[in-house]
Amino acid sequence: MRILVVEDEKEISVFLKRGLENESFAVDVADDGEKGSFLALTNDYDLIILDYILPKKRRPSSL
Repeated sequence: MRILVVEDEKEISVFLKRGLENESFAVDVADDGEKGSFLALTNDYDLIILDYILPKKRRPSSL
């Protein structure tokens, strides 16, 4: 299973990546919305763990 973690807090992303890799998942990490969008659109992921408030990514105006 391939997982994308999009999280700007370094300690949290390292914790998630390490824990998931220890369970034999393939994990990619992006530290902002721009990188996360690029990875999500150019790779095939089974799961994306997404921080809601990220640098370089606008929230939808309806929220």
